[in-house]
Amino acid sequence: MRIVLLGPPGAGKGTQATRIVDEVRVPHLSTGDMLRAAALADTEFGSEVRQTMASGQLVSDQVIVAAVMERISLPDARRGFVLDGFPRTMSQAVTFDDHLDRQGMTLDHVIELRADEEILLDRIMTRAQQARETGSAARADDNRDTLKVRLDAYNELTAPLIEYYRERSLLRSIDGLQAVDDVTADLLKVIGSGSSVA
Repeated sequence: MRIVLLGPPGAGKGTQATRIVDEVRVPHLSTGDMLRAAALADTEFGSEVRQTMASGQLVSDQVIVAAVMERISLPDARRGFVLDGFPRTMSQAVTFDDHLDRQGMTLDHVIELRADEEILLDRIMTRAQQARETGSAARADDNRDTLKVRLDAYNELTAPLIEYYRERSLLRSIDGLQAVDDVTADLLKVIGSGSSVA
């Protein structure tokens, strides 16, 4: 089962991805982890990733797609995967789909976790406050200004993918602001039935 999770930062994609993989027994793929692993590899591709990361530049869409394709070719991803945070741009989505087509593969589900931005901002502020109160380390990006920048980037670069996947009849949409267990239940219904619960 090949699944992509879409949604703004703070919508709970990482949390839900972890829960989905426990249920469907496929790996949760993180592009950050993939790029770090590629950079450690003694390959031409690894060298390219290392040089790009060392220069402080953003890794190109082509490199990110190549890292994803290399990762999903491994045996543990043969039955499928859950991608969270990829694709991030239209270019990545189109290139990824082209690669999948050439491999005779398709995505089974693209699931959007819908979330109101003001509620997300409040949720992040609450999370940061709770971390301070319990003495836990707050995430560096758990502040209103940083999240606003991330939300603006999401709206500009990633949100257009919602319509792209809708036109391909792949998109399903659920309320990402429900209780965590309710979001998980709705995700599993979508995966099991192939239809939206929204």
